[in-house]
Amino acid sequence: MAHEKTKLGLDENVEGALAYLLGIITGILFLLLEPKNKFVRFHALQSIFLFGGLFVLSIIASFIPVIPLNALISLLSLILWIFMMVKAYQGEMYKLPVVGDLAEKYV
Repeated sequence: MAHEKTKLGLDENVEGALAYLLGIITGILFLLLEPKNKFVRFHALQSIFLFGGLFVLSIIASFIPVIPLNALISLLSLILWIFMMVKAYQGEMYKLPVVGDLAEKYV
């Protein structure tokens, strides 16, 4: 399956996967560097919303010491990080609930 080249000269599936690599940081980076590629922009925005939301959730969970919510959030983050990088690399615009809708709206 041929993938479209991006402004940076990489295949769009590679950039889509890299948008998740460092979460919010690479999400913002690829959002700024790829102003026209909808595939890369979608994954960059979804990365920003996903990991931004998980970060806020982990801060809130830190105020609830009885339940080990931060451990669960960390595990969920790891699973989603790997899953989304694989999906993007496979060329899929896999849309997560809520954050995927937001990313699609703003792409």
